[in-house]
Amino acid sequence: MSSKVRWGVLSTAQIGTKQVLPAMRKGERIELLGLASRDEAKAREAADALGIPRAYSSYEALLADPDIEAVYNPLPNHLHVPLTIQALEAGKHVLCEKPIALSAGEAETLVEASKRTGRLVAEAFMVRHHPQWRRARDVVREGRLGEVKAIHTLFSYYNADPGNIRNQADIGGGGLYDIGCYAISTARFLFGAEPARVVAAFDFDPAMGTDRMASGLAEFPGHRHLAFTCSTQLVPAQRVEVLGTKGRLTVEIPFNAPNDRPTRITVDDGRDHFGSGREVIEIPTVDQYTLQGDAFSAAVRGEAPLEWGIEDAVLNMRVIDAFFRSGRNGGWEAV
Repeated sequence: MSSKVRWGVLSTAQIGTKQVLPAMRKGERIELLGLASRDEAKAREAADALGIPRAYSSYEALLADPDIEAVYNPLPNHLHVPLTIQALEAGKHVLCEKPIALSAGEAETLVEASKRTGRLVAEAFMVRHHPQWRRARDVVREGRLGEVKAIHTLFSYYNADPGNIRNQADIGGGGLYDIGCYAISTARFLFGAEPARVVAAFDFDPAMGTDRMASGLAEFPGHRHLAFTCSTQLVPAQRVEVLGTKGRLTVEIPFNAPNDRPTRITVDDGRDHFGSGREVIEIPTVDQYTLQGDAFSAAVRGEAPLEWGIEDAVLNMRVIDAFFRSGRNGGWEAV
């Protein structure tokens, strides 16, 4: 194996310091070299806590460091595109948190920037690297469920803090951007196709202006459907059900898969309502953030292809855009 990829991190965002970076430290292909914040003291404190040797008082200083090869961007949503472009132009590859942008048009500017700079960009949908999702896709492809016609997805948590970036409409807050994007991405992953049209219903928080609940229906070719509800102000819950003509599959903890215990998917042939035809498939313990970081690093080194590049992120954003248009117009919208 070639040398580890030297990574820099933009900001001390909690998704990074609490989840992604501790996992990346365990990666076989990853060296966490630097962390930047606009507050130097915060940068130093976070870097020390994570064992990262270099701390920077600005994002620009990190991007100017020639030793940094790849950048992880967990900044607030409205900063994903501008800072990713800055990183690309500084010669860095970029793994950017979801959503990659606030519109497909914004995301398309990253396609041009990636081509112009010759650097890789990917959206950090870590779930696609978890073997439970790869196993679920195998089950679908093997035909064990018959013809798969419907996916039902639920993802919710409760956060009504107006100071939280997820609840600030002007910087890209709201449930569809934050967690509804997972329902779209994983349905595209399992169906292996793009939806043709969508329809949605939204409930917006009257004080914060963010979508606190969104429900949607996406029609894929062959009259296959994704139906989902996501919410930032409901009891924490998540589940994915995949239904075919001969069986159904359940992903029990589809998105926040634990890194300290196995996960489970179940396949049921539907012979009765009591689970007599149920098979439980246990997936060994992994950390999906570690797998994601190692996969991106392998692509940087040219040792493996980048499975989901910036073009895939644009496709996901087009579906999100269509859902928002449907919410405004009250009917079906083409993707």
